[in-house]
Order: sequence, then structure tokens, then C-alpha cells
Amino acid sequence: MGYLGNHLATVATGVFAAVLTVLWPVFVDFAPVLDFVFIMAVPIMWFLVFTCWIAQKSADYMHSLHHNNDDASAGIVLQYGEKKSLTVTTTTTAGSHEGGRGEIADLRSVQSELAADLEGLKESLKLKDSEIERLNRQIANLQTLVQIETLKAELANLKMLASKHKK
Repeated sequence: MGYLGNHLATVATGVFAAVLTVLWPVFVDFAPVLDFVFIMAVPIMWFLVFTCWIAQKSADYMHSLHHNNDDASAGIVLQYGEKKSLTVTTTTTAGSHEGGRGEIADLRSVQSELAADLEGLKESLKLKDSEIERLNRQIANLQTLVQIETLKAELANLKMLASKHKK
């Protein structure tokens, strides 16, 4: 960042707006046309100060996002998100052919590591699928048991009613 955190335009317009604001009461009685000029110029200048400030804040925010990705010196950034998804970001520099073979070897090693991770995830997914299937079978068995117990209870109630009607 430069001087004043890259807010030089904001400071320059702010100083000019402040000078206009201070000079306005001085020149109010000097000429009626100057009052109109100050009425128009002062609010516009303060609006420009605000606009410059917002624009620089936006530019600083956007550039800070790009600088965060450039900090990786290896050229490959592995990031795990909230949902445990894997994101691979590769950065290349134009015109660097000297370390090309080393970079290719690095990329291949990372690729093989990621392939191994992918296989591990596929295996865990198969285990999860089999677990879900087993739980679904247990739920179906429990539903059947519940239905059987319900039928037994109804049969017992019917027997009780039948015995009361026979007496």
C-alpha cells in the first residue's frame, strides 16, 4: 500500500471539500452568486469524498482476496471447505520453463496423493452405503415386528370381547 493506505484521492478531495466548507460562511455576504456556487459545490465535494472512500475500500477488499491466493510459494494450494470438499488451486508463472520438470513432478505427486484420497473416499462411501442398507433392513424388520405386536394386541382384545359376550 502507498501513502495513506492508498486513500490519497480521498484525502485530496476531503481537503478540498473542507476548504470549501470553511470558505462558504466567509463568502456568503460577498456576492449572491457565490452563495449558489457554494450551495452546489460543497455537497457535491463531500459526495465525491464518500465515493472515493467507498471505491478505495472496495479496491482494497478485492485486492486482498487476490493476494491471499498468491501467498502460496509452492504454487499449489489445498483448501478444505466447511463441507470437507477438496479444492485444488494451481498457480503458474509465465515464462518459467527452467523448473518445468520439477513442477510437473510435483503436480504428479499431488495428483497421485489426491487419487489415493479419492479411492479412500470411495471406499468409505461404499461402507456408508452398506451401513445405510443394513439400517433400512432393520427398520423394515422393526416395522414388521410392530405390526405383529399390534395384531397380537388386537387379537387379545377380540378374545377378551368374545369371552365377555359368551357369559
